[in-house]
Amino acid sequence: MDLAPLKKRAMSFFIDEMLLSLLLILALGDSFFESKTVEEMIILTNTFVLEYMAMKIVYQTFFVMQYGATIGKIVMKIRVIEIKTMQTPGIASALNRAIIRVISEMLFYLGFLWGAMDPARQTWHDKSAGTLVIDA
Repeated sequence: MDLAPLKKRAMSFFIDEMLLSLLLILALGDSFFESKTVEEMIILTNTFVLEYMAMKIVYQTFFVMQYGATIGKIVMKIRVIEIKTMQTPGIASALNRAIIRVISEMLFYLGFLWGAMDPARQTWHDKSAGTLVIDA
């Protein structure tokens, strides 16, 4: 079992963020496309920041619990496992991981930086949930 390379994890993150951003834009519908300036778009998206965070938590929790990977991770052929069981994380671990992940994002992605320097490549959300990201 090999740890997922940082490049694959970064690309997976990018894919998931683009997918979730697209979903937010589609959910905002005409309001987003009727915005005349970038400032209006930013104000509109900031109005829904809590909903966006909730969407991220639900997305991360569901896919990690159900498949051991988000869509980005599936595309990059990496997956999340619980260290204790070496299996797909359960609901508690997946939810813990998703919540700490969003907190890490709010704290200038410091948890992700931590993972880049950690020998086991564990981010804050991996450490708190007791998970590893491995090559699938």
